[in-house]
Amino acid sequence: MTRLILLEDEPILRHELAGYLTEQGHIVDAVGTVSGFHAAFSPANHLIALVDLGLPDGDGIDLIDALRHQGTRLGIVVISARSRTGDKVRGLVVGADYYLNKPIELEELSAVLTALARRLETGGVSLSWVLDVRRGKLAPPGKAPVPLTAQGVVVLKAIAAGGGKPVDRRQIVNALGADFLQYDQRRLDTQIHQLRKAVFDASGVELPIRTIRNRGYQFLASVELKA
Repeated sequence: MTRLILLEDEPILRHELAGYLTEQGHIVDAVGTVSGFHAAFSPANHLIALVDLGLPDGDGIDLIDALRHQGTRLGIVVISARSRTGDKVRGLVVGADYYLNKPIELEELSAVLTALARRLETGGVSLSWVLDVRRGKLAPPGKAPVPLTAQGVVVLKAIAAGGGKPVDRRQIVNALGADFLQYDQRRLDTQIHQLRKAVFDASGVELPIRTIRNRGYQFLASVELKA
């Protein structure tokens, strides 16, 4: 499972591509502007970026150039209607790994993403988070492991077991061995807050857990569980 960020300003195409990639097993954050990209992009969590070039608030080439100058370890795939050889050469020279022309062939896109993700994952440090249940530690991608409390491990394990999908509060409380009907929900919210703070204070990386209002929590990045 790969977490991607998709930058495409055309709403229908953005929706279709995001839907297809989600069906292929990826986690997709889809945005329509350069500013939206900067707000959503997380170097610690996104493995690949799909970038359109003609955007309402900038040019994708400039964004790719900026990402490469930041030293971000990121796979970049251009998806563009610009089909001239000069455009392709410029895109690849500035830092794109692949350049695909619109209309996008979905099978080709899927193959490109699979090959690129495999190369990135085997070419260096894994970009997955690693939860070592036995040792009670959580390692952000490329960072030293962060010690956790026993309850913190149980909570994170329950959320990570969702495989990128939302996990109900009841499931987490049950994993803690508590009675959901008698459990003070504020304790769980406090636990999540403490986990976020512990990870950020130790590593400088935001814990990629999203709160699903009135439901539960969702781990937005790939997680490897070590028993």
